[in-house]
Amino acid sequence: MLPAEVIAAKRDGRDLEPGELSAFLTGYQHGDVADYQVAAFLMAVYFQGLSPEELRVLTREIIDSGRRLSFDDGGPPTVDKHSTGGVGDKVSLVLAPLLAEYGLRVPMISGRGLAHTGGTLDKLESIPGFRTDLPLERFEEVLVEVGCSMIGQTPEITPLDGRLYALRDVTATVPAIPLVASSIVSKKVAEGTDVLVLDVKYGRGAFFHDPDEAERLATTLLDLAGEMGLSASALLTTMDEPLGSAVGNALEVREAIACLRGEGPSDLRELTLVIASEAVSAATDCDLDTALARLQEILDSGAGVDRFRRLVELQGGDASVVDDPEALPRAPFLTELTAPDSGFAGGFDALEVGRTSVMLGAGRRSVSDRIDPAVGVEILVKGGSEIEAGQAVARIHARTAEEAAEAGKRLSAALTVLDHPPRARPLVLKRLPGDD
Repeated sequence: MLPAEVIAAKRDGRDLEPGELSAFLTGYQHGDVADYQVAAFLMAVYFQGLSPEELRVLTREIIDSGRRLSFDDGGPPTVDKHSTGGVGDKVSLVLAPLLAEYGLRVPMISGRGLAHTGGTLDKLESIPGFRTDLPLERFEEVLVEVGCSMIGQTPEITPLDGRLYALRDVTATVPAIPLVASSIVSKKVAEGTDVLVLDVKYGRGAFFHDPDEAERLATTLLDLAGEMGLSASALLTTMDEPLGSAVGNALEVREAIACLRGEGPSDLRELTLVIASEAVSAATDCDLDTALARLQEILDSGAGVDRFRRLVELQGGDASVVDDPEALPRAPFLTELTAPDSGFAGGFDALEVGRTSVMLGAGRRSVSDRIDPAVGVEILVKGGSEIEAGQAVARIHARTAEEAAEAGKRLSAALTVLDHPPRARPLVLKRLPGDD
C-alpha cells in the first residue's frame, strides 16, 4: 500500500477497500505515513466523503488505537453528550455535575476549540491547576467519587483521533461530515458510555449553516452510533448568536458556575435542561417531562455546585474559584461597546464573535498557539432586546489596549440594529429520531 495511491483513490472518488484504509491509518500511527499525507487524505474526504463501510472502518480504527473503557459493574447508567461546536457553548460544564447529582455517571472525554468555536478542555484549564490529562485509572476513580469526570484524549484513549483532530483544525476540513461523525462516536464508545445525546448545531456560528445539512450530520451520527452499540438521540439547535453571554474560557467558567447556582442566562439553562432530560429519559424509565421537572429542581437548588467543586478539587484544580469565580484569570483591559442607534438588537453574529474571541487569544489559529484563559467577550444584549443609542451592548476583555480596540471594531460590524423586533427562531428546532 502506497499512501499516495490511497490519497489519489479517495481524491478521485473511489471507495477504498477496508484493508486499504486500515493499512493507511495503521501506517500513520506507526510513523510510515506523514502528517502532510494524512492532511491531503482529509481534504479528499472533505470533497468526496466516505462510504458507510469506510466510515465504520475509520471509526473502529480510531477506537482500537487506544483502550476501551467499560462500566458494566451494576452501577448507575453512564451518559454523555456531544456538541458539534458552538460559540459560548459551556453546556458540558453545567450538564456533567447536574446529571451526576441526579444519580447518573458521566464519563466525559472532551475536545479543544476548533476554528472559531470553543473547547471544553480549554475552558476547564482556565481553572488554575485543573488537569484534563488524568491517567485512565484516576479518571475512573474521580468518576466513582463524583459521578462525573472530564478529560481529553490521552495516549490511552483514541490517540488517533487526537492527531486527526489537530490536523482538521488547521486544514479547513473540520466540517466534513464523516470526519465529524467518526471523531464524536469513537470517543464516546471508547469512554464506555451507554447513552449519548447529540447537540447538532446549525446557523452562522456553527460549522453547518444550513439546517438540512445539520440534519444529515445528525442522521449519520445516529446511524453510526447505533452500529457501534450506543443508544443515541439528537437535537438540532440554533447557533446564530452566542449561547449565553460569555465567550472566552474563564468567562465561560464563571457563567457555568452561575448556572449551577440556579442563575445564569435563560438560553444556557434551557438548552442544558433539554439535553439533560434527554439523557435521563434514555437511561432510566423516567419520561421527558418528569425528568425535566426534576432536573430543573436540582439546578434551581444549586446542588450541582458542590459536585463541580469536588470535580475541580479531585482533578487538581483550585476549588476556591467555585466559591469566588472572580479569582479566575482576569484580563487587564476591559472596554465596553455601545449601541450606535436606538432600536432592536438583531443579535451579535456568532461567527464574528467567535473569530473576535480567537483574535483576542481565547482560541487557536495554529496547533502550536497557546490559549489565553482570561480574554474574551461578554454579550450584554440578545437578539430581540430593545436598546438605546449609547447603551453598553458588549464588554471586551483583552490583553492589550490595541487588541481591545480591534475587537471593538469587529464586534461593531457583528451587531445589527433593527427598527422592529427580529423574528425569533426556537433554540431547539428538531429532535431526532423524533417523538413517537
